[in-house]
Amino acid sequence: MRNYGDFEDKYTDYRTAEIAILPVPYDGTSTWIKGADKGPEALLDASFNMEFYDIETGTEVYKKGIATLAPVTEDSTPEAMSDEVERRMDAIIKDGKFPVMIGGEHSVSIGAIRAIAKNYEEFSVLQLDAHSDMRDTYEGSTHNHACIMARAKEVATNVTQVGIRSTWPAEEGHNIDPERIFYAYKIKEESGWEEKVSKQLCKNVYITIDLDVLDPAIMPSTGTPEPDGLSYRQVLNLLKRVIAEHNVIGLDVVELCPNDINKAPDFLASKLIYQFLSMQYQNK
Repeated sequence: MRNYGDFEDKYTDYRTAEIAILPVPYDGTSTWIKGADKGPEALLDASFNMEFYDIETGTEVYKKGIATLAPVTEDSTPEAMSDEVERRMDAIIKDGKFPVMIGGEHSVSIGAIRAIAKNYEEFSVLQLDAHSDMRDTYEGSTHNHACIMARAKEVATNVTQVGIRSTWPAEEGHNIDPERIFYAYKIKEESGWEEKVSKQLCKNVYITIDLDVLDPAIMPSTGTPEPDGLSYRQVLNLLKRVIAEHNVIGLDVVELCPNDINKAPDFLASKLIYQFLSMQYQNK
């Protein structure tokens, strides 16, 4: 598995890099379209075609150093995978690096969020997703991709959900805070929703982005594509606001299920990370 970005070696050395990319090619609990385990490799391959200069911020964030680590290979059970992700992410944080995890399906985020909880007393989880993922268990597992936000609630100070357009109140309603869920259709009907989201968050924020938050017209390569999703610019503008008003302490981007015929979604996922990092480090 190659590095993120076709950067000079001096910018990919973990010892000096400020940013660490952790691939987790896991697809053990997905329930429809399989292939998210190929997502990290496809994203990294696409990243070699990025320009290094970010137009919007006028920066070259790769000069902060972006190291790509060996992927997490533990896949015997979702619980064992989560434990290994937690261990690896905890090490990244303790080394003083900004952690970026790339999946893999959404269950990989459980370990990452637990690692954050080890290192921060108070933090919010900001979830960008088409699905609420608030089931206590699903298909016999508490670590299924449909349970990720229920697990996040157990360790985070609070959880805010954005872009949701698929949920099941009979099984998830008891875990969902109606004041902290921003449905996609409502976002499209009102202005100022980014401010409302930001005001709910703690100073420290961990962001988890399931790529199916985006409309499948631009992001068809996911395991469970849902119509009427957010635009790339809506997602970027929210990230920009949260970065400006909070201390973002980690990011994951999950659920890329690549299609050999259409590489554009792979590049979108790669560019989304680079633009996020450009905003994150613009004034640092």
